[in-house]
Amino acid sequence: MSRQEPPEPRREKPDDLPSSEVTEGTDRAPHRAMFRAMGYGDEDLASPMVGIANPAADITPCNVHLDEVAQSAYDGTDDAGGMPIEFGTITISDAISMGTEGMKASLISRELIADSVELVAFGERMDGLVTIGGCDKNMPGMMMASIRADLPSVFLYGGSIMPGEHQGREVTIQNVFEGVGAVADGEMSEDELDELERNACPGAGSCGGMFTANTMASISEALGFAPLGSASPPAEDDARYEVAREAGELAVAAVEARRSPSDFLSKESFENAIALQVAIGGSTNAVLHLLALAAEAGIDLSIEAFDEISRRTPKIVDLQPGGEKVMNDLHEVGGVPVVLNALYEAGLLHGDALTVTGNTLAEELDRIDPPAIEDRDEDYLYTVDEPKNEQGAIRILTGNLAPDGAVLKVTGADDLHHEGPARVFENEENAMAYVQEGSVETGDVIVIRNEGPQGGPGMREMLGVTSAVAGQGHSEDVALITDGRFSGATRGLSIGHVAPEAAAGGPIAALEDGDTITVDIAERLLAVDLSDAEIERRIAEREKPEPAYTSGVLVKYGMAFGSAANGAVTNPGAKEDPAN
Repeated sequence: MSRQEPPEPRREKPDDLPSSEVTEGTDRAPHRAMFRAMGYGDEDLASPMVGIANPAADITPCNVHLDEVAQSAYDGTDDAGGMPIEFGTITISDAISMGTEGMKASLISRELIADSVELVAFGERMDGLVTIGGCDKNMPGMMMASIRADLPSVFLYGGSIMPGEHQGREVTIQNVFEGVGAVADGEMSEDELDELERNACPGAGSCGGMFTANTMASISEALGFAPLGSASPPAEDDARYEVAREAGELAVAAVEARRSPSDFLSKESFENAIALQVAIGGSTNAVLHLLALAAEAGIDLSIEAFDEISRRTPKIVDLQPGGEKVMNDLHEVGGVPVVLNALYEAGLLHGDALTVTGNTLAEELDRIDPPAIEDRDEDYLYTVDEPKNEQGAIRILTGNLAPDGAVLKVTGADDLHHEGPARVFENEENAMAYVQEGSVETGDVIVIRNEGPQGGPGMREMLGVTSAVAGQGHSEDVALITDGRFSGATRGLSIGHVAPEAAAGGPIAALEDGDTITVDIAERLLAVDLSDAEIERRIAEREKPEPAYTSGVLVKYGMAFGSAANGAVTNPGAKEDPAN
């Protein structure tokens, strides 16, 4: 009988990595046994443990393909010498829940995603993260989790859907929502809407316009959370899977360098993200999410900063919902770095802001050398010197109707003044019925209240209402105001995030049918023709609506939400107003 050679001693990992707490030492033999049951070996156990947070689901085309994207990130992590561990979390399909009571779950899902990923990273002693996003709230939720855990992290977008084709033109889900309004107005037949429905979404990926998902994916590059050029490859393109593999490799490199979000996120990073948002005509939801991310990071960012940056930053990209083109069109000319480079060359970005790569934004732009906008001939790209609009797309309005601010995205005339009678609705359903009945008149100001973070609860998006109004030809002559939110696909005179919300006793709670409301974009004004005393009297005498829910997840998160003016966060350590 031959004598067996003793096994080679197992390589130990540095003890400053959190995972060493579950992989190193004799007393961790039971823990290692659990890992071995899943196929991990000695080499894995000695490597940095990188979590792959994957919200794959058959709930939405935005996320239906994310298992494949996650596998590429897993392979990249493994090949780079990491120990990849994939785990799941939830998602909510905004487009499918839109216009229903279920939409109240959307913003809550941002918080729940952040909570769940933070818990797994903390509980399992992860060393780093690759966080993947598909539908709208995945993106901020994943980045919030990375900030809280403060582990070396790379954000990875799942990519956007290709446009569909209908009657010889490219279409997206926005066209379908607006088609509903066109049918109600007699401008489209039900048969044509049926044909549009069947052709608008040809496969996997997030909604293709510069709606919330693509806005947040673009912003992840400007923040430094994602490598430059990673936002634009379509969901089903080979380039998407190359990006995923590279994200895994970068996560391992970030762990080896001990480079965490607190090392590269800064006030300058957020100002860069805002500049990009307003230059590309990004979603109003990004205001909410950037405020939340900054609050989680302990960075002082106010809602007023969005207006200040928008005043000095022109809009130079015109994609849907304001224009006709989609994210894939931007990808074909070089993606988000083309826009970032144009802004940087014009002195509108902080080039010295750090990124997850360890390089500054300026260094990363120099490394990839994106083409100049001046060298392109696309009709949706504009130069800083000759922009689409002299100012950015986001405006923060204040006045006696929104003392803490309200948010508007300019998709048409940027100097519009609107004055008209309020048509007040206590919820989205009643407003939608009013619009579908054909009751909307030129000059109306449709007010939808009790839909804020606490009042909804959950701050529903109102794409159904805004699209129905636009589909009836009233996108520029009817205003919509709410303490809820609007979808990134919303266009027209739509003002959301009115703060304080009605549930918190904000002035929007005092409005009555027929009150004259003024919206002045140039003056950043949202006001009602009432005295302060009258507003206070009405609020004092107002009978608050009964809570729609008395138990469950909506109540739990609804009670925890802070004001939309501060990002509507639920983290007790992040939601306090810095001014207080």
